[in-house]
Amino acid sequence: MMQRSILITGCSSGIGYDAAHALHKRGWRVFATCRQEGDCARLRGEGLESFVLDYADEASITTAVAETLARTGGTLDALYNNGAFACPGAVEDLPRGALREIFETNLFGYHDLTRRLIPAMRAQGHGRIVNCSSVLGLVGAKWRGAYVATKFAMEGLTDVLRFEMAGTGIEVILIEPGPIGTEIRAKAIPHFEKWVDWENSARREEYSSLRGRLYGVKTKPDSFELPPAAVTRKLIHALETRRPRARYYVTVPTHIAGLARRLLPTRALDWVLARG
Repeated sequence: MMQRSILITGCSSGIGYDAAHALHKRGWRVFATCRQEGDCARLRGEGLESFVLDYADEASITTAVAETLARTGGTLDALYNNGAFACPGAVEDLPRGALREIFETNLFGYHDLTRRLIPAMRAQGHGRIVNCSSVLGLVGAKWRGAYVATKFAMEGLTDVLRFEMAGTGIEVILIEPGPIGTEIRAKAIPHFEKWVDWENSARREEYSSLRGRLYGVKTKPDSFELPPAAVTRKLIHALETRRPRARYYVTVPTHIAGLARRLLPTRALDWVLARG
């Protein structure tokens, strides 16, 4: 059997890092991409093939796709869209630029990369496109409106792509993590500081009380939190099973959120979510 190949984004740490190493050990040819060359160099030192891919930079995506297909001779078995960031803050405090910036990475970059690789998958008659969503792609949460908006939008776009790819041999899959032990909260700090004028917000006191939980460095795991390896286990099934599911829930909260969204009236769901 020929070695299977996969392009993974957001591999500098967390979910992408764990997935890249785990699939490499399982015999996959992994292209583990990161936004920064320094992180790529570190991954190359760990035995992975790694080069730069920045979702927010169209030229970077063009170059990464060309590099991937040049290395494989024009084929690719799977794409794992994983890289994303958060910009916490009350919706009323998020300026237009904050939403524009987060959508460039969390949605437009996913879409741009995916559509550039679909022709290779069509030509070979098969492929797997796996998009990493979130429990916040299933239900909303206060203070996380920007991230929620990107994940809700990505869920819809992924669903439609799945419908449209039926019969092509290309499977389109969503993975629903959350909460997972990663650095996403710490990495959100500069985005929050750039865009949210919390000291002049009507919610200033709430920001002060929530600072450690929303956008500070974590001091303890969240309730029901699992390690990145839990996401990788679902990814492996999505990639290697003959007939993958459309969605893979990872943690207890994602299972509950998926069920609650289907069964509860909106006001009842709001009541549940307001209580955390």
